[in-house]
Amino acid sequence: MGARTGKEYLEGLRDDRVVWLGDEQVDVTEDARFAGSLAGMADYFDYQHTYADECLMADPETGEPINVSHLIPRSKADLQRRHVALDRLARYSVGMLGRTPDYVNVTLAGYAGRRDIFELNGDTRAADALCAFQQEVARGDLSLTHTIINPSIDKSVSDVEGINGELAFRVVRRTADSIVVSGSKVLGTLGPFADENFVYPAHPLPPGTDPAYAICFSAPVGAKGVHTVLRDHYGATGPVADHPFSSRFDEQDAFLIFDEVEIPLERVFIDGDLEVYNSLNKHWAANVIQQTGLRAAVKLEFAYDLACRVAHVQNMDKRPDVMKMLGELWMFGSLTRAAVTAGEQGARDWGNGAVFCDDQPFRAIRTIMPTWMARTNEILRLLGSHNLLCTPTAASFEHPVLGPLVKRYLPGANGISAEERAQIFRTAWDFCGSGLAGRVELYEMFYLASQARNLQFDHILAQMDKEWTDYSSFLSVSGIA
Repeated sequence: MGARTGKEYLEGLRDDRVVWLGDEQVDVTEDARFAGSLAGMADYFDYQHTYADECLMADPETGEPINVSHLIPRSKADLQRRHVALDRLARYSVGMLGRTPDYVNVTLAGYAGRRDIFELNGDTRAADALCAFQQEVARGDLSLTHTIINPSIDKSVSDVEGINGELAFRVVRRTADSIVVSGSKVLGTLGPFADENFVYPAHPLPPGTDPAYAICFSAPVGAKGVHTVLRDHYGATGPVADHPFSSRFDEQDAFLIFDEVEIPLERVFIDGDLEVYNSLNKHWAANVIQQTGLRAAVKLEFAYDLACRVAHVQNMDKRPDVMKMLGELWMFGSLTRAAVTAGEQGARDWGNGAVFCDDQPFRAIRTIMPTWMARTNEILRLLGSHNLLCTPTAASFEHPVLGPLVKRYLPGANGISAEERAQIFRTAWDFCGSGLAGRVELYEMFYLASQARNLQFDHILAQMDKEWTDYSSFLSVSGIA
């Protein structure tokens, strides 16, 4: 098939998936509450065709057009080709969609590039299955979400101890050609709107863990026994002009329950091998944060532009306190962009001919980026203040009685029309203050793991990277020791 259109994507969602909103089982393709979100995702698939020169490439074997996010990078030139595509795809939603299919596509391509990890103990079946699945996803242009976090009910013990272990994904029995799994996972962002749930390691498992927990597989969203339990929907039903983001970009989050779900072996990529499970993600940041870094850079640059307009429409963009905040926003976007550039320039062969970026600058921004996203929203709220809550709808300006009044009494400064003023403030509110905006901010804080966990890992990896001799060397050259 190759790269799909939006219409083809929507048709692919018509299956037997079991999706719950509250206590109601819903058909996401028919329920009016999800119409805007589905249209937004369908437009993403059409967008890749609009910008085909940047987003699509020929499949090396079939010649069909596929998304560049499926490219397994073998050189710096491949990374640059992927950079162009990922940057363009992020611009579709100016970074407000965190789980567009290119995100998991990049992860899966990275795993296929390091098939040697799946073969550590000689299991060529698993490596073959993983690579075949990666080709299936690319050629079918499937939309994947990942569900990789075990729910932590009791945070005083590990994810596989006590009640946590009772609820976590595990193999409960086997057949000749499948495994049967039960358990739950969070957080399935894009869950009801995806084709597949890809389950892979998030964090290493402790030594001695029951191998039943060490699994990696993919299952259709509509597989028998899969229950997709949604949070409240934050999509708005009004016009795009009034709700630029929440009318289209609530990608939904889901709690996934697998109740005796059978997974055929051709979709099982790790089955009880703790060494492979704990080795798989050593290259993950170096590969995937090119995508997440570019999405963040696009989003932060948009926020800077938007904030400048919020300030200008009030004629306060020359005030020192305002300029300081605008400069802060510019810094966030520029540092993110610089980290991506540094990572790409330091790219190397990470094994098996797979060329990924230098992960150090990526790991650094992964830890600090969530604070930048929260601060960005805070700055927009400070700049917009009460004006964010005083924004006529687009239809207001067309009303024969109300229109002339709001045009007269709510204009912008600097000769800016009331219509443009309202559009700026409505866009800013939907970006930083609406229900969807609150959900996106929380997503930004934790989708690359918690800051505390990342800082701990960064310290551990820093100690492993090299022998730190700065202190002793300084004392030595100073004649102190």
